[in-house]
Amino acid sequence: MSLIFNGPIPGQSLTTEPKAMPFERPPEIVDPIEALDMHIDNLSNPEAMEDALFFLEMGLDLVSLVEGILRSAVMEGIHSIDISLIIGPVIHEHIKAAAIRADIEFNEGFEDPERDKAMSYERDTMRAKKMLRKLREQEGEETEATPVMSMTMLSMEPKEETTEEEPMEVEEEQPAAPQGLMARV
Repeated sequence: MSLIFNGPIPGQSLTTEPKAMPFERPPEIVDPIEALDMHIDNLSNPEAMEDALFFLEMGLDLVSLVEGILRSAVMEGIHSIDISLIIGPVIHEHIKAAAIRADIEFNEGFEDPERDKAMSYERDTMRAKKMLRKLREQEGEETEATPVMSMTMLSMEPKEETTEEEPMEVEEEQPAAPQGLMARV
């Protein structure tokens, strides 16, 4: 049986000459304004902007595109990661303005559908609680001891009312068994 090892041999990184990669040396540009000018000049090239707009049109989000442009410059040793963080929003807006001028539909990259859905659910839950609290106040019930709402109450569907309330069972928490080396004594 033969095994193929594709990973590096331990210590292999110590066998290459130090500062052989561009990002291991000091960056060429240390001023954020100069770095921004360099990127804007590169993006003012019609071919470069056409490529950027093509990727946006094909579904790549704008945040990923800008991160790719800046990460490439860092790997080439043009500027540092710190400079990327400083100039990133300006490049984002520059490409966004070009995409809007070109009338391209694109994803800016800030939207998160799962987060938006969760936020919407939480807002609906809070509205339902407020509505139930107002209804109870109107009926003269105490609002301090509000029971836990069921899913039917949250969806605002009518729930069958019972005349008797069943007592809720409360489980007492058992302290966790001690774990670790000293717990074995």
